Formats: sequence, structure tokens, C-alpha cells
Amino acid sequence: MASLSVAIAFGVRLLLVLLFLPFSALDKILNFKGAVGQAREAVHATAPATLLILVGLGVEIGMSLCILTGTADRAAAFVLAGYCGVTALLWKPFWRPGDFWSGGKGRELFWDFLKNFALAGGFLLITFGTGAGTVQDFLTDPLGSTHPYAAESGFPKG
Repeated sequence: MASLSVAIAFGVRLLLVLLFLPFSALDKILNFKGAVGQAREAVHATAPATLLILVGLGVEIGMSLCILTGTADRAAAFVLAGYCGVTALLWKPFWRPGDFWSGGKGRELFWDFLKNFALAGGFLLITFGTGAGTVQDFLTDPLGSTHPYAAESGFPKG
């Protein structure tokens, strides 16, 4: 039963990071020039756009690996939650096209915007836990691990 629990814990974390590792990271690597071009839409200059893509690549790979391995996973999930929020604001500006009510690009961006924030919520569950009593764990030791693959359950016995 313990191996099933570990497999489920790993599978849930894999589902959370799957968008970033391998897909988004691999897309940035294989289509680096295109990724920089997309980043230029937000910053309008090649050097800062390149830096943004490199930082994004580091965040996507590094933080995803931390979440999968359980190493400083709270901090990594917090960073990825912020990353989701920032990318939603920079690259999913549904308010700009002005065609939200007519079903155009603004409406498509709106759903992507919400998906980013929903994903951020999933990462914040790793960061802060699922209840008010677990928030203090992160505040006390932000670089600590949730020990996702430990055999004992995280639920109080009662």
C-alpha cells in the first residue's frame, strides 16, 4: 500500500508540473528564437527578452524538479505560483484586444489567464497545505520539504 501512496503522490505532482517540465521547457529550448520573439511582445527589446526566457527556463526546470523530488518543494511551488501569475499578466492580457464580448482573442486569453491562476492555486496548496493549520509550517521553514513520499499520512489522527 505504501508504494501505491508514493506513486499517487508522485503522479499528482507530475500532473502539476507536466506543463512546464518537459513541455514548456522543451519548447523554449527547441524554439528559443520564437520564445524570445514572444517575450519581446512584453519587453520590446531582445536582451531583456532573452533574459526573461532564460530565467523562465530555469524556473520551469529547477522548480519542477524540486516539486517532483520534494526538495524545498514549498519554496519551489511558491515560485511557480508567482511565475504562473506573472505570465498570466504579461502574456494573457484578455483586456487588451477589446473583443471579449464578441468571442474574439480576448475571450481565448481570458480562459488561459484563468487557467494560469488555477494552476497557481494548485502550487499554493503545496506551499501552504490544505488547511489554516499548515500555513505556519511554510512561514516557519519556507525552504523545508513537505516530505511528499513519507509513509505516514499528513492527516491528524482523531
